[in-house]
Amino acid sequence: MSLGGRGVVITRPRELAEGLARLVEQAGGRPIRFPTLEIVDLPAPPAFARLGEFDRVIFVSPVAARKAAARVGRWPARLSAVALAAGTRRELELAGLRGILAPAAGADSEALLALPELRQVAGERILIVRGEGGRELLADTLTARGASVEYAECYRRARPAADPAPLVAAWERGAVDAVTVSSSEGLDNLFTMLGVKGEPYLRATPLVVPHRRVAARAGALGVRHAIIGGPTDEETLARLMAYFAQ
Repeated sequence: MSLGGRGVVITRPRELAEGLARLVEQAGGRPIRFPTLEIVDLPAPPAFARLGEFDRVIFVSPVAARKAAARVGRWPARLSAVALAAGTRRELELAGLRGILAPAAGADSEALLALPELRQVAGERILIVRGEGGRELLADTLTARGASVEYAECYRRARPAADPAPLVAAWERGAVDAVTVSSSEGLDNLFTMLGVKGEPYLRATPLVVPHRRVAARAGALGVRHAIIGGPTDEETLARLMAYFAQ
């Protein structure tokens, strides 16, 4: 099975796009890189100097895992690490951590909160490593379950300043066959960046998303073909292959 030369737009931040781009190429497709999120470093959070004080440290994204690994000189010997999804767990393993708790399926706060290990957390101190801002569901729910929760925000997301004209031109000549996004924020940025001329193309193009919440956002924006893949590069590629095999 092959992608048969189809063009796939990859909107992940530049430093996270190459894994999927390589898989698309290996499958016979043409990766079209168009980042809709830019990762901007923030100063190292003070909590990184006292990781050993926490009962659990939750990393909400591969970027959070990477940024923490770059700033923490040495992990505490018994750090109880929790990953939001498989891609984040992989980044933590590359950074030398083991025994990482993560959902077997799902890639959002709801899947993480459903884990038995996070249902009884009364009295625990929990650190959430994330980017600036974002959903509060995870912290709010853990607090309601009796935990003491802190944030360590080590980066912020920004919308890149990019010229959409080459991408729109590729659509016009029929060279774009699918789009992949990794978050609702990235999808919103894509619509903004494409503008009035590019939006109709996006709405009519198959869009692969990581989970239902992003699919719901795509539907609200008028996307006709939102396809739920998964949080990892391999799951995204597999869903693309299955879609075009039909």
